[in-house]
Amino acid sequence: MIEYKKIYRIFLVITLFTVGMNSIDNNYIYAQDKNIYQNELEADNQNKQKNTGTKNKANDKTNNEKTKQDEKNSNTRQDKINNQNIDAEDGYKKNKSMNEEQDISKQYEVYLKNLFDYRNKAIMDHNEEILKKIYDTDIKFGLWAYEHEMKKMQYLKNWSDKQGVVFDEIDAKVKINKMREREKNLYGIICTVCTKYKYYYENQPDIKNEFQIGTQHYLHVRVEDDRYVITKEWYTDPFADSLNLEHINSKEIKSYILSQGQVQFDLSDRQKKAVDYAHKYCGAATNVDDKIYLINPNYKDFNSDGGDCANFASQIMYESGTFSKNPTWNYENGAATKAWVNAQGFKNYLVYSGRGYYLAKGSYEEVYKEAYKLRPGDIVGYEKNGRITHVSTVTGLDSRGYPLVTCHNTDRLLVPWDLGWSDKKIGFHLIKVKVYFFIFIIFNIAFCKSRNKIST
Repeated sequence: MIEYKKIYRIFLVITLFTVGMNSIDNNYIYAQDKNIYQNELEADNQNKQKNTGTKNKANDKTNNEKTKQDEKNSNTRQDKINNQNIDAEDGYKKNKSMNEEQDISKQYEVYLKNLFDYRNKAIMDHNEEILKKIYDTDIKFGLWAYEHEMKKMQYLKNWSDKQGVVFDEIDAKVKINKMREREKNLYGIICTVCTKYKYYYENQPDIKNEFQIGTQHYLHVRVEDDRYVITKEWYTDPFADSLNLEHINSKEIKSYILSQGQVQFDLSDRQKKAVDYAHKYCGAATNVDDKIYLINPNYKDFNSDGGDCANFASQIMYESGTFSKNPTWNYENGAATKAWVNAQGFKNYLVYSGRGYYLAKGSYEEVYKEAYKLRPGDIVGYEKNGRITHVSTVTGLDSRGYPLVTCHNTDRLLVPWDLGWSDKKIGFHLIKVKVYFFIFIIFNIAFCKSRNKIST
């Protein structure tokens, strides 16, 4: 009986792992040692447990002694008063220490923001010399981090040339989640970064567009001669799938994009709800009440299970009233069906259930013109190696009618739909979402009219 239980548990673990891997979004770790982040966290946890164990032993000894003393002096009112005073003093010291840590974190948030802004300015201006000064390239991890940002800088240039746009501002907002001094003047930092990009079209310089991208970072920063140098960095880069992209032969594409006009349209109540929900709960990219990270606590975050993109797209549809749940497409109490939480399953469900239909699918060159038919609430699927690895929800259009998407993994808010996915190996699935409510109303009106004619 015991053996059967063991086999069942192994089977369950393998099944859950497989499902998670099928739904994983294409976030790549650019540092070659992919275990850096996890190892650091495990080291921190081990140290914490060790310290906690030591502290518990000391506390047990202290508590035993204190108990004996309390029993001996239980009738002494002054001793009780003294104990209360000691407790109050300990609480004060603890609060003081916590406040000091918070002050240090806030201080370094400013330092990190300045560092990220400095880097973003170098990327925007294509200044390799300034970019290199931010990293310790004599250390392999620092060199890898620098080389990655160089690729990112080149990709953004290629994409903006294709698009006919100019980036004129990249601004970072930083929140430190954890920080410790690893050695003198060297700090290990885990932080959330929300980066806002502003751009305009070459033939439309007076109209500004903007989008936000949220990322989670683990980095080592060394204080050196009143400046801050990155010696190691890991993060889920939203541009990872396009970093090896060669210069796009984009003359025709650019001309077409620049010829498009601003699109005027009215949102239905369903679309308004979808957009509001997506913008409110888009994680580290959120833009609500100046919060840097916000997700709906009523839903499980499936990032640890392989990815949260389909879960978020499903949430948007359900919470906006677009579709009701059913046995195939469902979420309840932290559990979800494949159609709800898996990118491939979600795309298949939309298309094969009739709740959505294809506008186009294929390479960027094959679908970019059809993309202008996308509207808020529609879906973009991203295919790699024959499978949908990511889905995004359209939540807006820019000043040239170019569709903008919002999603989880990596968190995006109103980002141009192909940005970070421009590699030739990536296929795009543009899906128009049907609105059954209106179809139902029309059907009922027609049915009622036909009945009235028959009765008369």
